[in-house]
Amino acid sequence: MGPLLLVLLLALILFGAGFALKILWWVAVVVLVVWLLGFVMRGTHSGGRNRWYRW
Repeated sequence: MGPLLLVLLLALILFGAGFALKILWWVAVVVLVVWLLGFVMRGTHSGGRNRWYRW
């Protein structure tokens, strides 16, 4: 019974890690898109203070 519970626990951990990694990939893609949109939306002013983010 012990080894069976260990295998089931390992399967749950691996499933959770896979789900979490997939979510992190989507978060990374969204952050990349927002970052790229920052370059497009910053305008043509050369002042440097017109950015909507402070990077």
